Amino acid sequence: MSNKKRIGVIFGGRSPEHEVSRVSAQNVINNIDRDKYEVVMIGITKDGRWLIYEGPVKEVGTGGWQAIAEANEKNNKINVFELFSGDKSSESLKNICKRLDIVFPVLHGCNGEDGTIQGMFELFGIPYVGCGVLSSALAMDKAYSKLIFEKYSIPIGKYLVFDRSEINEDNIHGIIEKVEAVHTYPCFVKPSNTGSSIGVSKARDRNQLVDAIYLASRYDSKILIEEYIEGGEYECAVLGNKKPEASVVGEIIPCNEFYDYEAKYSPDSTSKIVIPAELPEDISNEIRKYAIEAFKALECSGLARVDFFVQKGTNRVYINEVNTLPGFTNISMYPKLWEATGIKYSELIDRLINLALERFQDRKREIDI
Repeated sequence: MSNKKRIGVIFGGRSPEHEVSRVSAQNVINNIDRDKYEVVMIGITKDGRWLIYEGPVKEVGTGGWQAIAEANEKNNKINVFELFSGDKSSESLKNICKRLDIVFPVLHGCNGEDGTIQGMFELFGIPYVGCGVLSSALAMDKAYSKLIFEKYSIPIGKYLVFDRSEINEDNIHGIIEKVEAVHTYPCFVKPSNTGSSIGVSKARDRNQLVDAIYLASRYDSKILIEEYIEGGEYECAVLGNKKPEASVVGEIIPCNEFYDYEAKYSPDSTSKIVIPAELPEDISNEIRKYAIEAFKALECSGLARVDFFVQKGTNRVYINEVNTLPGFTNISMYPKLWEATGIKYSELIDRLINLALERFQDRKREIDI
C-alpha cells in the first residue's frame, strides 16, 4: 500500500485569469515530488464544471485537457461532477475532496483566491495550500487592504474608491472633479477585486480617465483610482505561517508602459526581471520588512507575493498590493525569487504543502479546544 499523500491540484476556474491558472498548474504539477505525492488533477471549465482529468500534463497549459476529460466522461471512464448543480453533484465533490489528503488550488482571481473556495475547503475539513478565508478576501479586495496597511503604518500612495452604482452619464463629471482634486495625471484606475492587471489602465487625461473608469467597472463593482508613483516596480515573496520569511527582492522592467496583462503573459513580451534587484541594501531590507509586516497584517499563511514601488529621486518605498496565490508560470516571480534565495521549485512546493498541513493541524486544535 502506498504511503504517498494524495494531492488534488485544482486549476482553471471562471475568472478572467483562467488561462494563467492552467499554465501555473502545469508547472506546479511538473514540479511536485512524485516519490512523496500522488497527484489528482481537477480542472474547472469556464462555465463552472469540475472535471477530474487523467491525461498528459502538457495539455493542462494548452487547454486541451478539457476535451480529453469530457471524452472520458462520455465513455464513463472517470467521474465528473459539477459544483452547486444539485445535491448529488455537490456530494460527489465533497466525496472527491474527502479522498484527498490535501488540495492545492492553483486558481487566480475571483472564486479562486478571494476566500470563496477556501471557505468550501474549510467546510469540507480538508487541508489546502495558501491563505485562509479572511486573508484571501482582504488581499483580493485592494481597497480593504489599503485600510489595513494604513492601520499598520505601511506606506501607501493616495487613492480614491468609487462604487459602480455612482458611475453614470449624470455624475461622471462629478467623479472626475473629485479625482482631479486629489490626483494629478497620470493616475491608475483598477477594479478592486481582480488580478493579473486585468481591467487596469493608466489614465493621462480626462478622456482616458473616463474610459478607464468604465473599463474597470466591467470587472468589479468597486473601482480604485490610485496615485501614479514614478519609479521602479519591485516584488518580494513571502513563505511561512506564524514565522514568515521574505525572499530576496526582484525588479520588474515591463516592456509596456506598465506591467499589464500583455506585458506579463504575452508570448511576445520582452518584459525583464532582475533578481536580485539592483537596489541599495537598506532599501531591499525595507521592502522585505514591509513584505512580512503586510503578510502578518492581513493574517496570511503559506505564501504571498508582495508588490512595491520605489519612488524615483526619493527612494521612498510604497506598497502596491498583496497577491495570495501568485503565478507559478515559467516567468512568474514567486518561484524565481525563492530559487534565487536558495529554495528550488520542487522544494518550494513541498514546503507549501507542509505549511498547509501545519496550519490545518493548528486550526484543528483550536476547534477541538
